[in-house]
Amino acid sequence: MADFDVLYDKPMLLGESPLWHENESSLYWIDITGKTVHRHTPGTGCHSSWSLPSEPGCIARCESGALLVAMRSGVALLDTSTGELAHVADAPYDASKMRFNDGRCDGMGRLWAGTLYEPKDQPLASLYCVERGIVRRVGNPVTVSNGVAFSIDQRTLYHADTTAHRITAYDFDLENGVIGQGRLFKQFSTDKSHNYGGRPDGAAVDSEDCYWCAMYEGGQLIRFSPKGEILRQIQLPLRCPTMLAFGGEDLCTVYITTARNNRPDRELAEYPLSGYVLSFKTDVPGKPDSAYLA
Repeated sequence: MADFDVLYDKPMLLGESPLWHENESSLYWIDITGKTVHRHTPGTGCHSSWSLPSEPGCIARCESGALLVAMRSGVALLDTSTGELAHVADAPYDASKMRFNDGRCDGMGRLWAGTLYEPKDQPLASLYCVERGIVRRVGNPVTVSNGVAFSIDQRTLYHADTTAHRITAYDFDLENGVIGQGRLFKQFSTDKSHNYGGRPDGAAVDSEDCYWCAMYEGGQLIRFSPKGEILRQIQLPLRCPTMLAFGGEDLCTVYITTARNNRPDRELAEYPLSGYVLSFKTDVPGKPDSAYLA
């Protein structure tokens, strides 16, 4: 097992969307259930947080210095200097049954954010593209959207359906922002009674074009080759990692958000780090996240 550090001394209910901000040498992330955006600067220990009116699903840094926040109620810009939210777009779905979830920006500054259909009994969630304040539905029907990431050449978009335990790799036209034909990247077992390794949640791509995936309820991160081969499995001191990000000056620190909310008491007793943001060092650096262009 790798050597893990705790970034911040308070646990999240449902930590998600870790985002390294190079200009600030800080990590941002969200607590979905806690309706909060967090920022922590490892070098100084300085911590800040901002409360939100509804559950955030993902965040992206903006060239303007603000944060784009995709919430259940819609999309907004968060001014981290004042704490003010500026409306960008209404939610493009029935917010009583759905909310935004995992997302990431492409190389042209568009945010690709999926949704989560809360009854979780049908693939009625989808992937959306937020471009210059306009939200458009692009398809890719799923039940719980996760794992959005792009290959280094931006010709592949990865997308996971957590409920289906499946990751799909799609041809991607960066210039026009169009998703093409998909291929199965990885199908995980749904049999929880035999060798269950969890189901795919958030993800990131490193500088060698390998796809890292957090396995919710599997207590591990998996590093895949671009062909879907398992290259490395990293066991974690908890069961429910949600997403990862590469950070630090050399992008060789892996930050992991995790979940605590609705986990059984016996699990929390066995894994007291559930809900905390963890980090460890890796030999292969990540790649910088693209910013949203307003």
